[in-house]
Amino acid sequence: MSHAIAVITDVHGNYHALKAVLSRLDKFESVERIYCLGDMIALGPNTNEVLSELFARSDVSMVLGNHEDAVLRLLDGQRSDESEEAFLHHQWVAQGLAGQYADLLRKLPRSLTVRHGNSTFRFLHYHLGDKEQFLPIENDVTSERLDSLYAGQDIQLVGFGHHHPVHLLRSPTRIYVNPGALGCNRQAQARYAVVDITDTGPHVRLEHVTYDNTEFLQLYDKLDVPAKELILDMFHGERAL
Repeated sequence: MSHAIAVITDVHGNYHALKAVLSRLDKFESVERIYCLGDMIALGPNTNEVLSELFARSDVSMVLGNHEDAVLRLLDGQRSDESEEAFLHHQWVAQGLAGQYADLLRKLPRSLTVRHGNSTFRFLHYHLGDKEQFLPIENDVTSERLDSLYAGQDIQLVGFGHHHPVHLLRSPTRIYVNPGALGCNRQAQARYAVVDITDTGPHVRLEHVTYDNTEFLQLYDKLDVPAKELILDMFHGERAL
């Protein structure tokens, strides 16, 4: 019997988009597990709501992203190498973060290697260097370049996020998929991927669900989110109403 997993990433505090995707996925009885690839928090105003939803589910596995890293460092009295606007925004997120979620986030791994069917998958927020640091984003990455990063590893699919556009690359030995940021899109579309597990290997379907983002955008003004104008212009293409 065929089954599937789902991949989501970069929710970025957008509870409305997350709920739209989870409601859609819950209708797919064949989806047995959801992998969330970091940056659940920040940028959007619903950090606690997003984390409450994800940690309450028994079918979700998560990894840490760079925004979780930045906020956890602030909670530990450290500061990331970031702009003043990013610092003020992360400080606002850290101050509003419910206490139980800091401890839960600290327990999350930076990557997961899992087996589904006859294939091994690696899930992470972005490709990691020798010291488990996130590598710089490459805008024109190729499957050959990614194959060089994962050379010698018995992995049939690598799932990642961080870079918000969609990526689906195939090499002779491996599939690389970034479903695109779920919570940051210039259109009111929440993106995700479904990976069908078959005897011949994984098959990726890129999907999205349209949702009403009106209330979400209004929250930027209502909550006076730091760096709101920059965030809305860069990641949503429109201002809060």
